[in-house]
Amino acid sequence: MTVLNTDINLADHDGIYARLVALHDGLTDEESARANARLILLLINHIGDRAVIEQAIELARKGEQ
Repeated sequence: MTVLNTDINLADHDGIYARLVALHDGLTDEESARANARLILLLINHIGDRAVIEQAIELARKGEQ
């Protein structure tokens, strides 16, 4: 079983966070929610490992990292 990596795994995590925040600039709440959903689905497809995705969903639900 593959385990979800929750350690910082980006060289520029602050830059990625800023880019994520900028994704929502000028969007309505509905557009923002749709953009989030599209991003999540793209990343889930990229990961492609159901066990890892399930772990991420559980941690997100619990509010953990």
